[in-house]
Amino acid sequence: MLIYISNQSLPLKRKIKWLKSGMNNISYIVMCVIPAVLILIPSYIATATLPSDSNNTVISNNNKIDGHIEDKKNLEAEPVMSDQNMKAELVVKGLESPTSMAFLGPNDILVLEKNSGTVQRIVNGVKLREPLIDLDVANTDGLLGIAIEKNMTTNQKAVSKNSTYVFLYFTASKIEHEDTKIGITPLGNRLYRYELVNNTLVNPKLLLNLPAGFMHNGGAILIGPDNNVYVTVGQVTYKDQAQAKSKALNYQNGREPDGRGGILRVNEDGSRVGTNAILGEEEPLKKYYAYGIRNSFGMDFDPITSKLWDTENGPDFGDEINLVDPGFNSGWKKVQGFWKVAPEEKIGKRTSASPDNLVNFDGIGKYSPPEFTWRHTVGPTALKFLTTDKLGKQYQNDMLIADVNTGRIYHFELNQNRTGLLLNGSLRDKVGNTYDELDPVVFARGFGIITDLEIGPDG
Repeated sequence: MLIYISNQSLPLKRKIKWLKSGMNNISYIVMCVIPAVLILIPSYIATATLPSDSNNTVISNNNKIDGHIEDKKNLEAEPVMSDQNMKAELVVKGLESPTSMAFLGPNDILVLEKNSGTVQRIVNGVKLREPLIDLDVANTDGLLGIAIEKNMTTNQKAVSKNSTYVFLYFTASKIEHEDTKIGITPLGNRLYRYELVNNTLVNPKLLLNLPAGFMHNGGAILIGPDNNVYVTVGQVTYKDQAQAKSKALNYQNGREPDGRGGILRVNEDGSRVGTNAILGEEEPLKKYYAYGIRNSFGMDFDPITSKLWDTENGPDFGDEINLVDPGFNSGWKKVQGFWKVAPEEKIGKRTSASPDNLVNFDGIGKYSPPEFTWRHTVGPTALKFLTTDKLGKQYQNDMLIADVNTGRIYHFELNQNRTGLLLNGSLRDKVGNTYDELDPVVFARGFGIITDLEIGPDG
């Protein structure tokens, strides 16, 4: 089941602002299941299914997007699947500003409500009466990321215990929901581990305490095939930009890395992974897996190679899809997409494949250009590999990517070595220049703002 989040009621200009301000103004959730893929969009959840697999009602959404849209001739008012053997169906509605979700089991989903700081449990399409937890979150980005890990522990008396860990990433507030209204910087970005007991999240353990800003705080969490926890953290923007000048953002004379601008990796107890750090032994540099990232809302591991991939958001150009090796430098704030970053974050000249003005941490950090980039921002969010064959063998182990500006889901096949994307025609140059040029890789459209995609335990 694939889930996505979307908000079709917002005009485009406001939706772009919503992305840049850290996903504000979300109003509903939609899921698309195919038959096991969920798509989350801000007021309801819908699924995309093969018609023979379900008798559920097809989503009918009459909300329309107002306003002029550059390079976009039309945006469908209803979800449309490119493969006519699939359809989108409603799963649940009535959620408030949902951002991320995770499966506990078949038809059992945890969904984050960004602005309220609540974690809702949805069982068989019905929301429980009370949330699992209600957190004090900032009125900027709020409750952003979730991951679930089920494990068995054994105590000193050889008694085994099944436990379910729920990892949450959120922007904590000094005064609940009031930070931006009174001009106070949020308390911090926090990664916590909880235990799920009797529909309540208990025993909180703080894993990461990171700087926070009024936007670009990142938010995706992932449990890797190595059982470690990965979290994306954006550049963390302040009103005083000088505070954000970090070596992790490729400022040669910047401040030492403090957790922003990268993908961090820790053990499930928050400790560093292994005995040899990737970029350096200092704290928190030793927890960086990658750096040079402006902001990211999506990442996943290739089920064949176990390599990490991510999506990254540019300013008004240069959204990216990246293959992320350990020590990867994505290039921000000197490079975005295939272009230099000019003053005021405007697009500059085409950059070389090996820019010479980047921080490399004594030669350990390695820049590589994106595997795909959008010339005009679409706001890519979730990235998910289709580990199921229930959509058809032709899609198995391929990549899906969602966006917030056009309400589309993109489908990419990988090359034989799975180190790049199979791109044909005008996309061979790895640049999507216009709305129409991307039609060959559109998997579905008409979903509005999409913030998450998930595949259910049933495949």
